[in-house]
Amino acid sequence: MKPKIHPKYYEDAKVTCLCGNVFPCGATKPEIRVEVCSACHPFYTGQQRIVDTMGRVDRFKKKYGIKD
Repeated sequence: MKPKIHPKYYEDAKVTCLCGNVFPCGATKPEIRVEVCSACHPFYTGQQRIVDTMGRVDRFKKKYGIKD
């Protein structure tokens, strides 16, 4: 391997999710912010969570007559 071309590796990089979950991980950045983690992802939790800030889901359901 060539010297001085590899980034610094942080053994305990802090990963922060939007849901508030914080966990350590090895990475080339000291701090990482993510939108979805295993604590809040629908595949792992089994719960559907839709973040709809502009009402797109409601308009779609109203247009096609879909009821919850």
